Amino acid sequence: MLDLFNPTDDHKSLRELAADIGANLLEPQAKEHDQKEKFNEKLMREFGSKYSLFGITVPADFGGHGLDAVAAVIVHEELSRFDPAFTLSYLAHEVLFVNNVFHSSGNALRNKYIPPALDGKAICGMGMSEPAAGTDVLGMKTRAEKKGDRYILNGVKQWITNAECGDAFLVYARTNEKDRRAISSFIVERSFKGFSVGKKEEKMGMKQSPTGQLVLEDCEVPAENLVGEEGGALLHMMRNLEIERLTLAAMAIGIARRALSEMIRYAAHEREAFGKKLAEFGQIQQLIAESYARYRASRALVYETALRVNPDSRESLSAAAAKLSATQMAEYVTRCAIQVFGGNGYTRDYPLERLNRDAILLSIGGGTNEAMQKNIMKDLAALESFHS
Repeated sequence: MLDLFNPTDDHKSLRELAADIGANLLEPQAKEHDQKEKFNEKLMREFGSKYSLFGITVPADFGGHGLDAVAAVIVHEELSRFDPAFTLSYLAHEVLFVNNVFHSSGNALRNKYIPPALDGKAICGMGMSEPAAGTDVLGMKTRAEKKGDRYILNGVKQWITNAECGDAFLVYARTNEKDRRAISSFIVERSFKGFSVGKKEEKMGMKQSPTGQLVLEDCEVPAENLVGEEGGALLHMMRNLEIERLTLAAMAIGIARRALSEMIRYAAHEREAFGKKLAEFGQIQQLIAESYARYRASRALVYETALRVNPDSRESLSAAAAKLSATQMAEYVTRCAIQVFGGNGYTRDYPLERLNRDAILLSIGGGTNEAMQKNIMKDLAALESFHS
């Protein structure tokens, strides 16, 4: 019988590894780094150099684990139980850069940029969103013009995870003024002439994960750093969005799982009111039972979708549905958990207020939930008939 959440022994072992790392390395530092809004860069690099947790979807021949989207979901779920903000920076490196670059580029770029990203020598990210173009990626203004043996990039990328600490970024830019869909992608190193990092954002949640601007002012990028064909980046951008949305959904699952664990323990075993355990009150039962039911449903959808996602297939409808369901659920569950804890839930003595703040970002990043609703309706309308 197939275990939906651990299809193979490799998946089960990976879950155990990620859970152990989360409990012993992420949990002890999560609260402090949230309050100080400071990224644990040393630990991120050690994820590669010591713990080999990068390259989940990269083949073993290139130094990765050679696993699939289910494995990526497992890691993001487990890590997010302990520190969603750190996990967001992990996602930007592992999914937005490593997975995208490997599956979208040739061996020359793979051999140059994948090894340092896997062993932690380089922390990476992706530059797609702009001040006036978030979910509307076709509205981006960043331009790339080829001049001799290089491209000259001009523009500003906004809300970029790992901007402050990143060594290299996969950057999207327009390469044809006459064709709105002619978008190209480039690997841009921090050291390239004309590259700089703008202001760091002060955020409501995900405070450990650094977010900022990438500023490109006549930035000189070697022509060989073009990923794939010129004007062809939209295809691999959309393909990578599917695993991005699934791993964001997995983060929501991890957040909800932690919140559920906390409120069940608190209500059933710790807190009493009027001479009874909190779990004996109908109102509390409703909060916990509804949270559990929504969590289980969303988790099943995320993993069922992940089983069908691979670099050669498209699952845009299911990935959008998984993200929409899981991120809405995580906000609901963390809010219920705060209510179960009452005044304690509103304080920083417990992780619930942090989990709630962090959960909200997941309904915005990787395409807003409003965009997910639009995409779902568009895909459903295109079906000749609906069966499942």
